[in-house]
Amino acid sequence: MPAPNHLSQKQRQNLLKIFRESESPLIRNRVMILLLMNDGKTYEEISDFLQISYPTVAYWAMQADPDQPESFTDGRSKGNYRKATEQYINLLLKIVDNKPSKYGYQFGSWTAEKLVNHLEKETGIKLSSSQVRRILKQKKADLLSEQNKAKNSDKNQKEKKMT
Repeated sequence: MPAPNHLSQKQRQNLLKIFRESESPLIRNRVMILLLMNDGKTYEEISDFLQISYPTVAYWAMQADPDQPESFTDGRSKGNYRKATEQYINLLLKIVDNKPSKYGYQFGSWTAEKLVNHLEKETGIKLSSSQVRRILKQKKADLLSEQNKAKNSDKNQKEKKMT
């Protein structure tokens, strides 16, 4: 454990600036660990004060570098890797709006699995059918072909006439 006041004035000012400007509570805790260590607090005291685990304090005390602000971040801030890019999603929505026959298929309507196979051929990106359904749901699109949409609207009109 470093001696009290081991940080230079410049390092301390940089840490305080990061602490004030950061919106992430994780980064603020990591900065606070170094500042409390500079005040002579032990890992256990820091752990109790910040109400975080002792191993977390020990890890960030060793990992974080007061001269490199990016050392306070980890992979969680980047989010999950996304295979479905904006271009992929736009292509998916464009394909769903067209009949499969336009792309040389014999079937009359798209299914999630058929979309997955077609998009894999076009883009090289393979998603699961459940991912494709989720994207379509988020974008408020559905898998009904134009033909099926017309049939459904005809059925609805007939039902209205009967009532």
